[in-house]
Amino acid sequence: MNSLGINKSKKETKVVVAMSGGVDSSVVAALMKQEGYNVTGITLKLYDDTKQSKEGRQCCAGQDIMDAKRVSEKININHEILYYQKKFKSEVIDSFIDSYVAGETPIPCVQCNQTVKFRDLFKYAKDLKADALITGHYVSRIQKNGHANMYRAKDHTRDQSYFLFSTTQEQLDYLRFPLGEIEKHETRRLAKKLDLNVADKPDSQDICFVPNGDYSSVIKKFRPESFKKGKIVDIFGNQIGEHDGIINYTIGQRKGIKISGERPLYVVNINAEENTVVVGNKENLAIKKIQLRDLNILASKKDFENIIYIKVRSTGKMLKSKVIFKNNNAEIEILDKETGISPGQACVFYTKDDVGDKLLGGGWIDKTFNNNLST
Repeated sequence: MNSLGINKSKKETKVVVAMSGGVDSSVVAALMKQEGYNVTGITLKLYDDTKQSKEGRQCCAGQDIMDAKRVSEKININHEILYYQKKFKSEVIDSFIDSYVAGETPIPCVQCNQTVKFRDLFKYAKDLKADALITGHYVSRIQKNGHANMYRAKDHTRDQSYFLFSTTQEQLDYLRFPLGEIEKHETRRLAKKLDLNVADKPDSQDICFVPNGDYSSVIKKFRPESFKKGKIVDIFGNQIGEHDGIINYTIGQRKGIKISGERPLYVVNINAEENTVVVGNKENLAIKKIQLRDLNILASKKDFENIIYIKVRSTGKMLKSKVIFKNNNAEIEILDKETGISPGQACVFYTKDDVGDKLLGGGWIDKTFNNNLST
């Protein structure tokens, strides 16, 4: 049994490394080569980046592809580029726009992992007869009794398990995450030790196809008709202002409402059908119950019989909760305080055991409830 848990010699073990051109995946590829595995690096070209932002770093674009190629040449491995722009446009960008237009707050990084990365790249790696698909994600994969489990990474500030909740068991059994047990500064140190050209390369910022975090510019490019004026109303339905398009607002937003009052106002609901933005006070953002759709469960129902933990945003805290399953949907009672939860976000399940924080799966937030209204 080799270090990847595969019953072959390292030399006979063929692995595919997903190389984004960043420091994390580059270090993973170099480590696999250094250990003696038969390594193929694959980079996905996901979008056309002729106007790539100068202020931020984004993955899967032209410069990143060149960086991945240089790393591959440096460590002497085969490198391929897969051109997935059409898939990415239809399954990630279009879905992102649809969600925003529906008044939701989407997370395209989850959909990217769910589709072009862990579905299409997974299949391609299988077609190459590779024994494993390896990525630079910061999550831990622990094998127990022939069954792979996913845990939060050792470095909780870098943990990416939230973005991988939709990983299937078949995919998880095939995937490997070598960086799960080390911290980011150690990855940087390894990159310098390995003399990789990306050792000091900045991390990716924002969403790859959203320059400088300007979501509305993306929607304006593809769906200009979405910018319809409408009413801004209070929680009782009284009009108190006007907006220039619901896509300019997200749940929990305070700045940009441009309505003065005795107390600060926050966006507490977005009603796409009526083209209205609902605003209220901070306490109106408190959410005690959420409804989920499109679940992906990586555990038995027994794991949900007691109180579990959830995360409703990637950088959010772990919240004590109870889960009630209803077919492929679920209702979550949040036992801790949380505000500003929006439909379209992911809700990810965890439990704590003697190893760490184990991922149980998750789902997409379809509806939220507080004392004043439901969204």
